[in-house]
Formats: sequence, structure tokens, C-alpha cells
Amino acid sequence: MVETDTLESLGVMVLDDNHERATMVEQSLLDNGFRVLSLLTSAAGLLNQIEQYRPDVIVIDLESPDRDVLESLSVISEHNPTPIVMFSQNNDPDFVSEAVQAGVTAYQGRELSLDMVKPIIEVAMSQFRSFNLLREQLAQTRTELEESKLIERAKALLAKHRRVDSASAYQLMRKLSMDNNKRMAAVAETILATLSKHDENNI
Repeated sequence: MVETDTLESLGVMVLDDNHERATMVEQSLLDNGFRVLSLLTSAAGLLNQIEQYRPDVIVIDLESPDRDVLESLSVISEHNPTPIVMFSQNNDPDFVSEAVQAGVTAYQGRELSLDMVKPIIEVAMSQFRSFNLLREQLAQTRTELEESKLIERAKALLAKHRRVDSASAYQLMRKLSMDNNKRMAAVAETILATLSKHDENNI
């Protein structure tokens, strides 16, 4: 998805099974400065269309969105996260929950109206950026936790092999990191691989 602070020139894909309404939505988008990349009246081939056009935002308005649509949106959310706005008169809480879990950024339990197109897209873009930031922070936290565990394992193994205390082993690792211009996690991986192999050879 293209990072931008404005809505000008954002590429939009529209999926609407009401052709007349879809045409009006398309014109409304164009009038508001959006680029309409594709206008679909069926969810068939949705994933291929997204792969081809790489939209910045997807607007969906279907009379009866089914599980196949949600499955497609789940794939999109996993492999190519994109802001998704869904209009549907299906207000069943379970369906709404499933839609959000599938990657729908903004769910509107009503039929799309032209005056709502721009403000809803604005909301979706803002929510999507916030969600992406949280996801990146979570991924960073997980990475740091895994690296910390890796370093602790390497430190313990190095202390055992050098017959030094934990603090000394850590200082040795820091020196290796600085001397070789490598991150501590990379040094830990090397230590684990080398000393584990050494232990195997001495069994």
C-alpha cells in the first residue's frame, strides 16, 4: 500500500454487486480526487485483481457477502495488508466480528451512500495506519524477546565452555559483537552453532 498523508490520487478498488450504484460510487470517488483502479461486480477473481492493481484502499458493498469473500479478505490481510471498507446490511454481530478479523478496517452496517464515501475512507486510512503501527510494535517486541532468549542461551553455553561466570561471558559476547561489527543476536547464533557442534563432536 502506498504511504501517504493525503487522500489525493489514492488508488481505489470497488467491489459492488449493484452495477448502477457502483457506477455512481465510481463517479463520486473520481470527483473527490481518487483514482478508481478497478470496478468489480463480483468477488470472483478478487485476489487476482488485487495482485494486479495493488489498490491503496478497497471499498466493498455487497447485498449478501459470504464466507468466500471473508476468506479472500483474510488472505489479503495476511499477505498484502490493505485498508478495506465494507458496507453491508448484515448486522449480525458474529458476521461483523468475522469481517473485522478477516481484515475489514471499517465496517458499515448499511448501504453505501455517496456522501459517506470520502469520510469513511478517511477513517479507514487512519485506523489502518494506527493498526499497522501497533502490529509493527508487536512484531518488534516479539523479535526483541526472541533475541534476548537467544543471547541468554549463548551466554550460558559460552560461560560453560570458558568456565567463566555469566557476566564475563556476556562481556566476551559484547567484544565479539563490537570487533566484528555484528549484532548481539548474530553473535549468539554463531556461538550456539559453533559450541553446539563442538559438543556433538565430543560425545
